[in-house]
Amino acid sequence: MTIKIYNTLTRQKETFIPLEEGKVKMYACGPTVYNYIHIGNARPAIVFDTVRRYFEYRGYDVNYVSNFTDVDDKLIHAAEELGTNVPAVAERFIKAFFDDVGALGCRRANTHPRVTENIDEIIEFIKTLIENGFAYESSGDVYYRTRKFSDYGKLSQQSIDELKVGARIQVGEKKEDALDFALWKAAKEGEISWNSPWGEGRPGWHIECSAMAQKYLGNTIDIHAGGQDLTFPHHENEIAQTEAATGKPFARYWMHNGYINIDNEKMSKSLGNFVLVKDIIKHHDPQVLRFFMLAVHYRNPINYTEELLGNAAAGLERMKTSFQNLKHRFESSANLTENNDEWLQKIAELKEEFVKKMDDDFNTADGISVLFELSKQANYYLMEKNTSTEVIEAFMSAMKELFDVLGLEIEQVDLLDEEIDQLIEQRLQARKNRDFAKADQIRDHLKELNIILEDTPQGTRWKRGSKA
Repeated sequence: MTIKIYNTLTRQKETFIPLEEGKVKMYACGPTVYNYIHIGNARPAIVFDTVRRYFEYRGYDVNYVSNFTDVDDKLIHAAEELGTNVPAVAERFIKAFFDDVGALGCRRANTHPRVTENIDEIIEFIKTLIENGFAYESSGDVYYRTRKFSDYGKLSQQSIDELKVGARIQVGEKKEDALDFALWKAAKEGEISWNSPWGEGRPGWHIECSAMAQKYLGNTIDIHAGGQDLTFPHHENEIAQTEAATGKPFARYWMHNGYINIDNEKMSKSLGNFVLVKDIIKHHDPQVLRFFMLAVHYRNPINYTEELLGNAAAGLERMKTSFQNLKHRFESSANLTENNDEWLQKIAELKEEFVKKMDDDFNTADGISVLFELSKQANYYLMEKNTSTEVIEAFMSAMKELFDVLGLEIEQVDLLDEEIDQLIEQRLQARKNRDFAKADQIRDHLKELNIILEDTPQGTRWKRGSKA
């Protein structure tokens, strides 16, 4: 079997053929780190972490790069509002990003490049575009000649004439054409800036990913990924920049995840209906949010409601309960051999079915349906009068293996006494700091792990709850 990917560039599913056998070069656009991430940012983090995990499960060596935009207008405004500087804002929210997506089970990329650490590479990239006639300097700014790139619009499937409608030259811009976009922005007074051949300034948004993808992955990469909203203009402009500079295809496959709606309305800051990840995971198990996201195919829109999140929690809990029942039975089962082959074959077939679904454009929704079936078959098996450790172990192994592919944990891990004491100390400190939300989050987390707290005048006591 082979992996098929829906390629935004061609609008069809294609068999994945890597540039180098057994290896995947993958770049995913990361966040602009001026605030805490919302669930719209969390979706690509979860989706493409899962894609990476699946490639690795299928035996590929994945070089996964995901950037941070740590300088732009939003960071400059945030720094002004917070009374600090741009690097401090970026550092604060990069840490918050890692905290949030780490809680969601996302592993760190092989490389998380930052714009501010790659200014020299960005300047060199722009110089190449100027030398190739695709860019020009104007009053300290540098612009890309959009019309000169004959394939412009091929990703978003828009023509130059369509794009021209509505294009405007903003006040202060001195462009040859309204469609041209900024590669380098001349510094305004008091703004963070770097020296360049065109004077003090900073990079435009689109150029950063072209320069960093080339630096860390080469001129041509296997997969470029991001949210659907980045297709145009960001990814369109990346293609134009990179292919004009290198003369080679930028990415073989383009992957884009769908939008998120909140209570059937498109999430937007203007509507004030965006939800921060840090607020969700105060009240919900982060694994539930990940499961909720993966229960819908990545290219389809997701409708987020508390009710639907609750349904996801119930579904995940049913499978975890099935696993716990297997675990309890395993300890008391005999090594019987009769009728084992039939059940072992059934488990093997379900694993093959999971792979088949995931091979078809990473269909996690159908993959999760297979996991529910695996859980259901495990429940049926446990109804039998005689059970075998061999079959139970096969069920447990399959469930752990496939859950891990999705970045989910099926097995509840018991905390050591000292780990519980550390969490209680963190909760006490949070209460002293009047951070009651964090204190409640720690209590809820311990409760999920079957640890019961009792606050007394002499301090907090804890005990392990009885297991069902």
